[in-house]
Amino acid sequence: MRIVIAEDDALLREGLALLLRAEGLDVVATTDMPGPFLAAVEEHRPDVAIVDVRMPPTHTDEGIVAAVEARRRQPGLAVLVLSAYVEQAFATDLLASGSSGLGYLLKERVGRVEEFLAALERVAGGGTAVDPEVVGQLLARPRPDDTLASLSAREREVLALMAEGLGNSAIAERLFVTDGAVHKHIRSIFAKLGLAPDDRADRRVTAVLRYLEK
Repeated sequence: MRIVIAEDDALLREGLALLLRAEGLDVVATTDMPGPFLAAVEEHRPDVAIVDVRMPPTHTDEGIVAAVEARRRQPGLAVLVLSAYVEQAFATDLLASGSSGLGYLLKERVGRVEEFLAALERVAGGGTAVDPEVVGQLLARPRPDDTLASLSAREREVLALMAEGLGNSAIAERLFVTDGAVHKHIRSIFAKLGLAPDDRADRRVTAVLRYLEK
């Protein structure tokens, strides 16, 4: 797996590179600016880009803009976005650039090495990985309709775990229920949200996130 890292915090940037290389992954470039990041993507054609939301010069949305541009230049590039805190606006711009191979984690999640590496692997494989804190805020956000209110408490739990990127078996393990029970809950969720079910977890998650971002 070839990886480019764009992060302006030198300690986190170098720490990520050391961690990933220790896991046998190929970190081909690290940078702290959007311009050099895009140049590194052009030169190395990585499988995954790990990108900070806020980078110089204004520390607003440079990372998101650069990630969108990188996916435009290299269709299929997987992107894992890191942020110090929840910024809900990321989803709309990134999903507009294509829904597969996307992740969004809080930086504190990097310290949970197994979780971070699992999310990175999922994103690199074309899946989705969304931080549980982000999912929680999306689900709790006021909405112009009460469609989500029609979901049972268990269905909301399943929906949140789907949005994190977990498959049916992983959801079953997390909730201590059977795969069949999870499948039943997912069918009910899609019916209530008016979404057509699909066997591929990444498409299900994308549909849910698109619905939540309307």
